Amino acid sequence: MSATHPADAAPAGLVTKALSNFADVLYQGELYRCQMRGRLRISGSTVLTGDRVTLEITGPQRGLITGVLPRQTELIRPPIANVELCVVVLTTQSPPANLELVDRILLLAQAAKLNILLCVNKIDLAGEGDVDQVRQAYEPAGWPLVTTSAILKVNLQRLTAGIAGQVAVMSGQSGVGKSTLLNELAPGLDLEVGDLSEKVQRGRHTTRAVELLRVGSGWIADAPGFIRLDLPDIAPRDLDAYYPEMHACLGQCRFDDCLHDQEPDCAVKQAVEQGTVDKGRYERYIVFLRELQARPRY
Repeated sequence: MSATHPADAAPAGLVTKALSNFADVLYQGELYRCQMRGRLRISGSTVLTGDRVTLEITGPQRGLITGVLPRQTELIRPPIANVELCVVVLTTQSPPANLELVDRILLLAQAAKLNILLCVNKIDLAGEGDVDQVRQAYEPAGWPLVTTSAILKVNLQRLTAGIAGQVAVMSGQSGVGKSTLLNELAPGLDLEVGDLSEKVQRGRHTTRAVELLRVGSGWIADAPGFIRLDLPDIAPRDLDAYYPEMHACLGQCRFDDCLHDQEPDCAVKQAVEQGTVDKGRYERYIVFLRELQARPRY
């Protein structure tokens, strides 16, 4: 039985998990454990979770990957292809929100041209006003935000609805409850959950391989938690384009090449003073601007 198709034909299989020696491919409702055909390995081709591939079935739930279809998107960390949505999970307590890390993930997601959904988890542990502070910081950017509690099973349907019809990656610092959320969104997965260290308030990484998991009508990848991420390759003058809340200010500054830093008559700094751009987001923008300015550019 052959399931080999040319690159422009359908259907193709979906790689739900890719490791060095094999990949699991979902094809016509069946999951096949596949190896890459020799000529693909020789050519240096790689297979990522999320790839659409053509395959040749060689036995019961066994096959060979014969081709990799063109990718729409490709992430390096986590290594995954064809993602459409980044679900950024954060908590206000246990662990406290690392908003610099959140903003780094948001920059990377935008650079990869992904849609964004913010998820504030563990709201059962949040202090009074904590969630409102997060909402006020990110609401001006226009990204949708859902508040959840995996323990109390609050708003899990809203989160599922936000993922519907898309291939998503779930990202955020360790300990924010990504695996616990996935266990609730897709019962029966029984993903390992890491305890949060009381000493360092940072969870252990519990996800060792990127795997696509079915959630409603969408797919989501559980990925290792991040402690720090390098910024994408952005010219300092272009950083403001990654801050949707600043867009209304662009072109309103005295200088056309304003970096919204030390320049006088800066519309962005005026917006910060007026509260239409969050002060914390702006301060982290300056941190990232300095980081980008310190990079050698060729």
